[in-house]
Amino acid sequence: MSNSMLHVEDLTVSYGAIKALQGISFDVNKGEIITLIGSNGAGKTTTLHSISNIIKKSSGKVIFKGEDITNSKPDTIVKSGLVHVPEGRRVFSNMSVMENLEMGAYTRKDKENVRSDYEWVFELFPRLKERSKQLAGTLSGGEQQMLAMGRALMSKPDLLLLDEPSMGLAPILVDEIFAIIQKINKQGTTILLVEQNAFKALKIADHGYILETGFIIKSGEAKKIASDPAIKKAYLGG
Repeated sequence: MSNSMLHVEDLTVSYGAIKALQGISFDVNKGEIITLIGSNGAGKTTTLHSISNIIKKSSGKVIFKGEDITNSKPDTIVKSGLVHVPEGRRVFSNMSVMENLEMGAYTRKDKENVRSDYEWVFELFPRLKERSKQLAGTLSGGEQQMLAMGRALMSKPDLLLLDEPSMGLAPILVDEIFAIIQKINKQGTTILLVEQNAFKALKIADHGYILETGFIIKSGEAKKIASDPAIKKAYLGG
């Protein structure tokens, strides 16, 4: 467990009588891309929400960089270096692209490095640079996804939780987003990715976990999971 940046143990979440997560455990090691895949309602988004404490856990624990964050406040978790990009690209639509990025840097103490990080984000997402003065609400879906990710990167996360980054995007943009996720990872950010495009996710991930009705039913090296005939049939349209 020594290399583990995030350790999730026996996590359960209930919505009333419905058990959304039924005791899941997994690790995310420093430098990796880990993906959680599964059909709708499997508990993928719930997992991310409970890690970042947007929703209450029934039981279980979450350890991040050796610290117990099971009951930490969401904003404290962000400050500790774990940043969540929720599904649905929740950008501040009445603010400009630049103002959205500034909001991402809001928690930071090292103000002198912020300027070079704007450049870093604009290098990753050239389209945001071209539109830096534009209102976020007027951007296309793909550009809003880029902005949501760029804003998260401005808080310099050690671990980035990405929830369905490719949802609703045209195939060419999906390829672009996945290429950028790999680039962010190569530049030192660990990533936990929830993605319905299982094939694409397993292609870039180190390890994969398959969720079904709140249980992890399979886990392992992403390449091995992707070539498993039963998995192909169930999740990869093979």
